[in-house]
Amino acid sequence: CPRSSDIVNLTSPSQVKAWCIGNGFHPNKTLGQNFLIDRNILDATIGAAGVCAGQKVLEIGPGLGVLTEALLSRGASVTAVEKDARLASRLADSLGQPPGLRVLEADALELDSDELLSQGFDMCVSNLPYSAGTRILLELALHPRAPQTFVVLAQTEVAERFAAPPGIKGRGQAGVWLQLDYEVTLVRAVKASCFWPQPAVGSTLVRLDRRPGPLGPDARQWFFELTRYAFMHRRKQLGAALRKAPEPLGRGDAALAALFAAAGVDLSARAEQLTNAQWQALARAWSDAER
Repeated sequence: CPRSSDIVNLTSPSQVKAWCIGNGFHPNKTLGQNFLIDRNILDATIGAAGVCAGQKVLEIGPGLGVLTEALLSRGASVTAVEKDARLASRLADSLGQPPGLRVLEADALELDSDELLSQGFDMCVSNLPYSAGTRILLELALHPRAPQTFVVLAQTEVAERFAAPPGIKGRGQAGVWLQLDYEVTLVRAVKASCFWPQPAVGSTLVRLDRRPGPLGPDARQWFFELTRYAFMHRRKQLGAALRKAPEPLGRGDAALAALFAAAGVDLSARAEQLTNAQWQALARAWSDAER
């Protein structure tokens, strides 16, 4: 079978558009089908990943296969998860049926994460769909068998939330959760013109590097419960919010004061103001109180 590069230059807007028109394929906006067509950004993505021969790579939403082809060319084996049946059915043939490629026609959010990640991926490299990118990344990154490295293209506003430090408006649950286990780095901005069809907003290339988990299982569970509830009520001071939380999260005034004092956190702080270290201290305080 011919390789896709012999038929379509996947970084050429005119050739990609011509292929889609010629094959009656209309990119699905609902699925976030905006195909990367810029060679420089493709090279930057592969460079940020630092992929090496023999590594196992997970790719979510391969689309026409521009990232897939680049990953395979560097000797990686790729498991590509594609929701669109039309694209999934053509991907392997268009790339010449490479032995290192496995294509799964599936919605990444409906797959069994335990089974998928049991393959032991070294990294995930993906142009994430705008509509479900955050949910997909959290589902994978927070799994015990998550890859050590993620390199993803995400909507700029979303990417900035992933890396947001304490005290700014963009600080939210997703960023706090990712920063528990990962060093989050914004690699570079990507213009909307680097995709076809061109989205209404820009993107950012993000790299996540896993680090040793700072919390034991019990405190880790409290971390997620506390942050989930706090960011649901982010306009409230933490003491006021948690006073009204359901048991076992909520406590009386005296108990809350003792827990916050043990963690060294001000009851009047709001969710976005806390560092991850402070959230971890609160999680440990709640965990210790249950013993």
